[in-house]
Amino acid sequence: MATTTVSTGTKWWGGGRSPFNVEYGKVMMWYFLMSDAFTFGAFLIAYGTTRFATIGWPDPNHVFNSFPGLGAGFPLLFVSLMTFILIISSVTMVLAVHAGHNMDKKGVVKNLIWTIIGGLAFLSCQAWEWTHLFHEGAWWGRNPFPNADGTVATTNFTNFFFTITGFHGFHVLSGVVINIIMLIMTLNDKFEKRGHYLMIEKAGLYWHFVDLVWVFVFTCFYLI
Repeated sequence: MATTTVSTGTKWWGGGRSPFNVEYGKVMMWYFLMSDAFTFGAFLIAYGTTRFATIGWPDPNHVFNSFPGLGAGFPLLFVSLMTFILIISSVTMVLAVHAGHNMDKKGVVKNLIWTIIGGLAFLSCQAWEWTHLFHEGAWWGRNPFPNADGTVATTNFTNFFFTITGFHGFHVLSGVVINIIMLIMTLNDKFEKRGHYLMIEKAGLYWHFVDLVWVFVFTCFYLI
């Protein structure tokens, strides 16, 4: 039987720059985000399947119509503000990554702080929304909101809402913690000593993923 000996120094890629010539940590971040996308996808598919297999469903315009300090009668206004805050935080994260590419420590620090503030503001809004819904009688296993046609709704609505938005909120909280760690490392010149800000770029990938997932959650729960 013929045998082939492979030298450890053999280069198998002959098409110019390798498409996989990516830093190891960034590849691992992409793998993590893909696995997390499958988890969110499973949640949303289960939600969509249950919703469209159910005859009636609460109208989001009636459920989410309250605004802090203004009371009821403002359909989807508060969640629109939450979405705006998260999108702006994504913009500041882009600016932080861009500053990192330019080895601009002050720019990284400034935009990371704004991103952290945006994340905390979003979490505060979500905490208010959850508290408000709880005082209206909504929670896992409890649904005080009738279907849009006036019939009694199941608890599927609140069960999916608190589970999926809670899971997303946990990701936002994780992103805030990661960004705080990145901020501390930046202030301590960790990346200046390494000669690059790749960690900021990886944190940015995670933050953009969290923002992108919210777009799907927002569309499924609040718009459809």
